[in-house]
Amino acid sequence: MRIFFRLARYALYLALAGIILGVAGIGIAYWLIAPRLPSVETLKDVRLQVPLKVLSADGKLMATFGETRRIPIRSADIPDPLRQAVISAEDADFYTHRGIDIGGIVRAVWLVATTGSKHVAGGSTITQQVARQFFLSPEVTYTRKLQEMFLAFRIENALSKDEILELYLNKSFFGNRAYGVAAAAEFYYGKTLDQLSLAECAMLASIPKFPSTGNPLNNPPRALQRRAYVLGRMLELGYIDQAAFDRANAEPDQAFAHEPPIEIEASWLAEMVRQQAIERLGNEALNDGYVIRTTIDSRAQEAANKALRDALVDYDSRHGYRGAEAHVELAADAQPADLVGHLDAYRNVAGLAPGLVAEADAGRAVVQLGDGQSVELTLESVAWARAYLDDSRRGPAPKRVDEVVKAGDIVRVARDAEDKWKLAQIPAAQGALVALDPDDGAIISMIGGFNFGRSKFNRATQSNRNPGSSFKPFLYSAAFEHGFTPASVINDAPLVFPDPSRPNGLWTPSNEDDKFDGPTRLREALVRSRNLVSVRLLDALGVRYVHEYVTRFGFTPQQVPENLSMALGTAAAAPLTMARGYAVFANGGFLVDPYFIREIDDRDGKRVYSADPVRACRECPQRLLEDGSGRIAAPARTDSGVSLIASAQAAAPAAGTASPRLAPRVIDARNAYLVTSLMRDVIRRGTGTAALVLKRNDLAGKTGTTNEHRDTWFSGFNARMVATAWVGFDDFSTLGRGEYGAKAALPAWIDFMREALRDIPEQPFDMPPGISTARVDRASGLLAPAGDPDSIVEYFRTEDVARLAARPDQQDEEQREAYDVF
Repeated sequence: MRIFFRLARYALYLALAGIILGVAGIGIAYWLIAPRLPSVETLKDVRLQVPLKVLSADGKLMATFGETRRIPIRSADIPDPLRQAVISAEDADFYTHRGIDIGGIVRAVWLVATTGSKHVAGGSTITQQVARQFFLSPEVTYTRKLQEMFLAFRIENALSKDEILELYLNKSFFGNRAYGVAAAAEFYYGKTLDQLSLAECAMLASIPKFPSTGNPLNNPPRALQRRAYVLGRMLELGYIDQAAFDRANAEPDQAFAHEPPIEIEASWLAEMVRQQAIERLGNEALNDGYVIRTTIDSRAQEAANKALRDALVDYDSRHGYRGAEAHVELAADAQPADLVGHLDAYRNVAGLAPGLVAEADAGRAVVQLGDGQSVELTLESVAWARAYLDDSRRGPAPKRVDEVVKAGDIVRVARDAEDKWKLAQIPAAQGALVALDPDDGAIISMIGGFNFGRSKFNRATQSNRNPGSSFKPFLYSAAFEHGFTPASVINDAPLVFPDPSRPNGLWTPSNEDDKFDGPTRLREALVRSRNLVSVRLLDALGVRYVHEYVTRFGFTPQQVPENLSMALGTAAAAPLTMARGYAVFANGGFLVDPYFIREIDDRDGKRVYSADPVRACRECPQRLLEDGSGRIAAPARTDSGVSLIASAQAAAPAAGTASPRLAPRVIDARNAYLVTSLMRDVIRRGTGTAALVLKRNDLAGKTGTTNEHRDTWFSGFNARMVATAWVGFDDFSTLGRGEYGAKAALPAWIDFMREALRDIPEQPFDMPPGISTARVDRASGLLAPAGDPDSIVEYFRTEDVARLAARPDQQDEEQREAYDVF
């Protein structure tokens, strides 16, 4: 017995010595490690990575950018079933321990001792995991474990339990780039936290242990096993009863990838926002929770998307079917599931769905789609698909369906206006459409091509294409500034110029129809887009003068050739540049700067940027906007000619400084009105008459087509909106014979304006002071007496009427030269 007590005493001494040595060891370890531990006070003001959100002007989500998916939440937002599921899965004693779980540590030590591996599960509380997530590396070392424990004590002293759990649920990784439980709920189930079922709460709580290999998308069987474990722990801990367990455990898991709910497609402009955000806000712009509100109007943007895509599909259909995208050999016993596998590499493109032709005969074809459904194509569905021969020729109309498609073809199908399936193809041609507010340059809508996924090149801003005849209004403006009037007569007759660069040494410009109208008033010349009148007019004005003058509209000198070809639109311009130039006519003579970012808020909702664009002032007296010499001030220019983001303000303008900054007046209001009146006639009775379908009297614009139909344009406006549409090939190939601006580009502009201007009342172009009307002879353009049956009413600057009245029998010298020369 004595021996027993002696052994017990020795054991007690050894235990006490072990405890003393352990405490001493821990103390020494703390003394060595503590100075290097970070301050946990930073956890009171954590800035988690939150993606950048881009919104339209009316608050619809356009895009999110960032490395992570995260939606920060507060502890109060965590529903009880989710809170209980997380505690059951990770740390049952979370609300009672002081940062570490002694029992868990003992179990972990035992496993290390018996297995010899440092990689053992358990032992870390939620508080320890927070310490590791925010301050430590994921490496498995004894030193890191001690640091984790010491930090856990400090965190428990600095924060409440709910604050610790909030940090854990916001920081934890849930797989598939989802950080934080709210982002995981949205990604896997498309729900907010308060919408989750008990089974879904258990599933989410189970993921952080194995986020990549145990989530319900990457490994459904393992995820269901983990869900059952969490539900079992909740039952064991008394959070749920047996009936709730049985219901949740039997519930099928409905997880699938829910991408952010993009509400409006404006991918090209969203990319511009991303680039500007990095430039202005730094490298953390995409992860610091900023919310950027753009100038995009969601309804106008949707209209632009549909209008341009429909125009490109219509153009493509006019030129025939180029054949299947690919062909695969089908096994005789192939099942629908086997057919769908051939479509894995193909994606829906702007509503054009990929499909595999399962069978085809004379009267019908069956097409298997990627979602498992089958659609039937009849002869009517493929009637448009005459074989493409070249840019201007097509083959005969098909008489059988299997002349067009064959079993094994991978094709595109789409629904028509009557919701019936038809054969389709991705257009080869490209296009762009951009719309501005002419008063301040706000970009209302922008689409830079057929599909952003296939081509991220933004043709609305990055292309440099010849505008063709849509450039002529700028030349006519220069002429009116120089003393010409809409009634001035120029001879539409053949021209020949020496040109050593050409094989015969001569340049002989011509009209599109190779016809000549003889003496033509400038109004009629623009309405009918007479090239030879423009060349004569430019030659009379002087190339140098016009070259300098057109920079008033935002063109840089490098964009415009300094020769007579300028009259035919050989400048290099993007659609946005053209829209900016036309905005000068729409707003009465002011050059505005296009911009697309209206406001930027930080993650806390504080405004850090407000756009302060220069604005047109239609009501301002012109004398207040001219410089001391009485001439219109030329605008300052940058190399790009376009500022894509308005001047920054650190916040909203301070009190007393809210007056808008005025845009520079670059042309006389009367000049703008005269050019606009000519372009209104372009729509009323010229190359733009198709726009009459809109049944509005407040529209003006001009078509444009370049040599060999490589570029087609329409730029037009009313007092509220200016829009430019362009259609062409990226490689500058011809669009084909007969493809003019009025045929290829104008339909997109019409369809866009129909929706963009819906419910917006007509707003007439107000006649500015200093404009008079007078009757002129229809042929000579000279003032005519009242009652002359061959006369028409024309608009003039008041001083021009007086000048012409003082010289009733002769043209001005420059106008006579322009008429008689050559």
